Amino acid sequence: MIILGIDPGLATVGWGVIESVRGKVRPLAFGAITTPAHTDVEARLLMIQNDIEELVKKYSPDEMAIEELFFTNNITTGIAVAEARGVILCTAHRLGLKISEYTPLQVKSAVVGYGRAEKRQVIAMVTSLLKLKSPPKPDDTADALAIAICHSQCAASAIGRFYNQR
Repeated sequence: MIILGIDPGLATVGWGVIESVRGKVRPLAFGAITTPAHTDVEARLLMIQNDIEELVKKYSPDEMAIEELFFTNNITTGIAVAEARGVILCTAHRLGLKISEYTPLQVKSAVVGYGRAEKRQVIAMVTSLLKLKSPPKPDDTADALAIAICHSQCAASAIGRFYNQR
C-alpha cells in the first residue's frame, strides 16, 4: 500500500509518501509545501490544493493519512490550519483517496511507543524506521512521515478500523 501522510498547515504542509508491505515501510518521497507569508489566504489555499493534486498524480497513493486538528493556545493559527486542512481533505476526497485521521497522541504512540513523546523522539524514530541518512526537514515533514507510519501500523488493525469508520 502506498500512503500519503499529511501534517496540515497554512504556511507549511508537511508531506511524506511511504510504501507499506507486510509491516515493512520504506520512504518513496517527502517534503513540504510552503506558501508565502503576506499572500492572501485564498491564494495560499489554492497553492496547497494544486500541490496536493500534483503529489497524488505523481505518487498515486492508495490512501491518505492526516493529523486531526487540535487547538493549543492560538485559536487564530488553528483557524488557518483548519482552512488548509479542509482544502486538503476535499482535494483528497475528490481524487478518490481513502482518508484516515489520527490524533497526535495516536501518532506518537504508534511511532515512539509513548503518546507524550517529544518532537525530537518522533524525528529520531522516523529517521530510524525509514532508514534515512539524516532527519527529514522541516519538522512538519517528519510529522507527515510519522502520520504515514502510524497509518501503516493501524490501518489493518481493529482499532484502526474503529477510529476511521466512515
